[in-house]
Amino acid sequence: MSYNPYPGRKKEATPLEEAFNELLKAYRLEDKFKEKQLIGSWGEIVGRTISDRTSSVFIKDKKLFVKLSSGPIKKELMLNRSKVLLLIEEKVGKGVVEELICL
Repeated sequence: MSYNPYPGRKKEATPLEEAFNELLKAYRLEDKFKEKQLIGSWGEIVGRTISDRTSSVFIKDKKLFVKLSSGPIKKELMLNRSKVLLLIEEKVGKGVVEELICL
């Protein structure tokens, strides 16, 4: 029987993205990473007009809370809630947020 100084280590090289995803899985950080990715790309998802009038974005219990400084933008976002949730699913994946709440 031969001695393996690196147990559990793969012999072949893997792409960085695959290795990073395995690391997130191993430490159970996938959901937190996706949440941070969503918050970081909020402006890209909704566009500059809404992004400029957004004062804060945070996620708690799979609910996305968005604090807006403009009443009409808030109303528009509430009316298009399902479309925004679909855009979020396309960007970061399904199951990250289930509800959008505008404050």
